[in-house]
Amino acid sequence: MCLIFVRYYRSVASFYVENFGCRASQADGAAIEHQFEERGLQRACTASQADFVVLNTCTVTAAADQDARAAIRRVHRFNPQCQIIVTGCYAQRAPAEIVSLPGVTMVVGNSHKHQLAQFADAKAGHSFVPIASLARSDREPIPIHVFDIFAHTELLAAPVFDASNERTRPNLKVQDGCDNRCSFCVIPSVRGQSRSLPLPNVLCEINRLVDSGYKEVVISGINLGRWGLDLESQRAGITGLSGARRRGPRFEDLIGAILDETELQKLRISSVEPMDWSDELIRLMASSPRVAKHSHVPLQSGSDAVLRRMHRKYRPWHYREKIEKIHALMPTAAIGADVMVGFPGETESEFEETRRLIQDLPFTYLHVFTYSPRPGTPAVAMANPVPVRIARERNGILRDIAAQKKLGFMQSFVGRSIQAITLNKSSEQGDSLFTEALTDNYLKLRLTGGHPANTWLTANLYGIEEGVLLGSKA
Repeated sequence: MCLIFVRYYRSVASFYVENFGCRASQADGAAIEHQFEERGLQRACTASQADFVVLNTCTVTAAADQDARAAIRRVHRFNPQCQIIVTGCYAQRAPAEIVSLPGVTMVVGNSHKHQLAQFADAKAGHSFVPIASLARSDREPIPIHVFDIFAHTELLAAPVFDASNERTRPNLKVQDGCDNRCSFCVIPSVRGQSRSLPLPNVLCEINRLVDSGYKEVVISGINLGRWGLDLESQRAGITGLSGARRRGPRFEDLIGAILDETELQKLRISSVEPMDWSDELIRLMASSPRVAKHSHVPLQSGSDAVLRRMHRKYRPWHYREKIEKIHALMPTAAIGADVMVGFPGETESEFEETRRLIQDLPFTYLHVFTYSPRPGTPAVAMANPVPVRIARERNGILRDIAAQKKLGFMQSFVGRSIQAITLNKSSEQGDSLFTEALTDNYLKLRLTGGHPANTWLTANLYGIEEGVLLGSKA
């Protein structure tokens, strides 16, 4: 242990948080913003104007690491006097890599993210903070706050209350960590074990958002469908459940409680793993107009052999069954998936199995990724890596299929009416005024005329332009 002297700021300091990666990371970033605000710091409009710049990183791929390094260099170039604090998944995984970059003044892993503003803020006066550090010959040691993530029990869960930046669909993280061990995935080692935001806290946060005027809330997590399994003692307190003790409430119970105990107009559910799409959850979504008709179900591969090498817990026929049930009960729902190509050993016939499954199923969009080796994962040591050229070709094939499916889905709504929530301010394009919106089933919409943000309305759809639906208020 060493003691690092923390600088003292005599004037009110400002901060800026830049987020990378998934919805859970975005929610973490909102929580960090609230930490700074609670300590009296002011939010800057840009990184170039801030005293503290927090880069909340992702490490799911090598490209994510590269994006973080590029951002650090960019911030240092345009604001060389600021304190650059790097946090998030990349910081948890590889702090030694990060401190080697010019401009970095502190690294805070996910294990200590809940204390980030405390570490950064020196308003209380001169103080000494016990921290680990790495010495560099060219300047003072760089503080590193990284600890065993599996001993970590904190869950950051601050939604966005401040509408000044016109975010109209706040994201509330209700679960973090993952107990799965997919062979390609580094996330469990940087996020830790699965842990849930207790039900009373979820309801409290959503009610606060409703009271603040928000009409839609997105709930998210690293493995969202596992919410509640670590909250055994809470099950008896959920409306309509018996007092029998079981291994925690289920995700369906969370959705039911939100519908029963809040006045939220629209709840949107982010990504849920295939094995967690129970018949009860699908029926609940289909039966309630207050739940957005939008299902994101990660696939990764349509090949049984590849799924086994990935250590995924379902088979292609299980996946097909889930998607077909969702589509049968919600025929207008957006259905999306994550798909990976180029996993080690993926043969042409295995890729073809994936292509056929995707072609057969009623997807409306896909997130297609090329496999990226992650240090410390079992897949790194697997034989027969797929050549980059072939992986890119396969990526392009699936993206083309996804584009065709998305266009067909959009075309099916032209001439119809649909519910949508307005986003941001109205804008001008040439001589026309329009308002951006998002439909209940996750399609971008451009509404003619000016409309207040954060309002649900019915739109009559009359066309498509540049991948966006065109419509007018009914």
